[in-house]
Amino acid sequence: MPKASMTGGLVQEFQHAVLPSVTPLATLTCTAIFILPSVFCLWFKPQGPRGFLRCLVLCALSSFMFGWHVHEKAVLLAILPLSLLSVERSRDASIYLILSTTGHLSLFPLLFTAPELPIKVLLMLLFTVYSFSSLKAIFRKEGPLLNWLETIYLTGLIPLEIFCEIVFPFTPWALKFPFLPLLLTSVYCALGIMYAWFRLYISVFMGPPAVRQKEE
Repeated sequence: MPKASMTGGLVQEFQHAVLPSVTPLATLTCTAIFILPSVFCLWFKPQGPRGFLRCLVLCALSSFMFGWHVHEKAVLLAILPLSLLSVERSRDASIYLILSTTGHLSLFPLLFTAPELPIKVLLMLLFTVYSFSSLKAIFRKEGPLLNWLETIYLTGLIPLEIFCEIVFPFTPWALKFPFLPLLLTSVYCALGIMYAWFRLYISVFMGPPAVRQKEE
């Protein structure tokens, strides 16, 4: 068996030697458990079109987190609709900045060749700077969009990427642990995606119901 075959990008099934193997039924059950609360909240406490869009983002994000054989690019299904909500409220803008930054950087291992490195870094910087500056201008009267802990977390993505892309290939671990950069990137970005998912769920349950105006 070739080395690092589980990180080759092919859809295959493996039996774990240490951790318990996850079955399709288990992922289906987890996906349904974490999707249904947002659907029930949308049904019994409607919040208008924005509430529907927020529920759509939660369903996409829950399917990405708990689904079976989900590709990394599936995180875009949650980032794209959330961008529509980010210009409405500062709370949604904060969630969007965290999710888009960590979600986009989590796709970096898919572009692993040396010529692609400056391209993906430049595109990531351009998009991130534009997102932060534009949303900050929209909500400039409401204070900072991120607290100090969120800022530290997103700043930590910089040394993580420097280590994985520049430092690690020249270390003795590169031949023995070729999966380590992917592991570090996945775990670190997963923390931010889970945090955004948790905050988004809170906003769904804490949001005010939509008020229907009666026609006179």
